[in-house]
Amino acid sequence: MTDTQQARDARQAAHAEPPREGQPAADLQSAREGRPSGDAGPRPAPDGRPSGDAEPARPADDQHASDAAARALAAMQALILDNDRRRSVAEATGISFARSRALRRLVQRPLRMSELAAKLATDKPYTTLIVDDLVRRGLVERTTDPDDRRCKLVSLTETGRAMALRAQEILAQPPEGLFRLTPAELETLAALLEKAADRPS
Repeated sequence: MTDTQQARDARQAAHAEPPREGQPAADLQSAREGRPSGDAGPRPAPDGRPSGDAEPARPADDQHASDAAARALAAMQALILDNDRRRSVAEATGISFARSRALRRLVQRPLRMSELAAKLATDKPYTTLIVDDLVRRGLVERTTDPDDRRCKLVSLTETGRAMALRAQEILAQPPEGLFRLTPAELETLAALLEKAADRPS
């Protein structure tokens, strides 16, 4: 070390703040060198975030479960919501699937127009068009609601009821794809779907 460097170090030591009581010498040395002391706060995580704010990584199992659930939903939609079943209903009844759907909603009891529109998830003008057509075909009839004479009830005729039951029968038939499974696989599938639907087996 040169004489000049020794002199500079001696001057720095003379003017340095003495250590506070309880302050580690290492902290004082860190302060002299411009480094944060041991109580300067949490060190940043490897990704740059403070360690206290680090978000836990999403478990891989969660992602796998989400992907599997999406695959299961897509498979169920392909089995249940395919066009062949709707086409079969339309061919058997001679009316559109939307009209047979209105008939099926009336099987349990007559409905007011507003109730039928809600069950079909259609607006009232479109529901009126469907009902008008079904009336012309002799499948439904309108009557005055005995509880509110300002409202009309829509009810099935005998012909309309038979057609609605026929449509329900077609839709209740298991899709062909299910018959590719063995009896044991069908039992397992039924139990799993009932569990997912929160229905007792």
